[in-house]
Amino acid sequence: MPRINLLPWRAEERKKRQREFAFAAIGAVVAAGAVTLLLSLIMAGRIEQQNERNQLLRTETEKLDKQITEIQGLESQRQRLIARMEIIQKLQRSRPEVVHLFDQMVKTLPDGVYLTSVKQSDKRLELKGMAQSSTRVSAFMRNIDDSEWLDKPELEVVETKKDAALGSEFTLFANQVGVQLPGEDQQ
Repeated sequence: MPRINLLPWRAEERKKRQREFAFAAIGAVVAAGAVTLLLSLIMAGRIEQQNERNQLLRTETEKLDKQITEIQGLESQRQRLIARMEIIQKLQRSRPEVVHLFDQMVKTLPDGVYLTSVKQSDKRLELKGMAQSSTRVSAFMRNIDDSEWLDKPELEVVETKKDAALGSEFTLFANQVGVQLPGEDQQ
């Protein structure tokens, strides 16, 4: 006779599978939670590390900006000092020019001519004076043209006075020639 098993084995098998499934599901949820926690910790660490790098870059950028500002200030100060040095050197070079100018004026002034006024604007001279005749003014202009410290004489006015004893009144312009160093332009 055939054997019939009347025990509820299917129900026990089902309960066993349900328990295994529950353990597997709980294990999967725990594993997924652990992986998620691990990944979030890794990402948080990377974000923190990147924030530290960004902060380091910000502080270094601020330091460099301060240094750039200081360098620009020093550069402008350097330019001002160079300009001052050039002015001082120019004044040092032009110091003996005044002596040469007056010496040349005395040498170029012919007999019968005397100056009443001398004005200088930069290198341009305005000479006003009296001469016994117009020919003496012409001689004065030739002497200026031949001078090594004066050049380019330009006669503006020669006015002959009615009284012959006074002679002619004149206004004359000339340029002062200075010592030129290499790199300077002749004006």
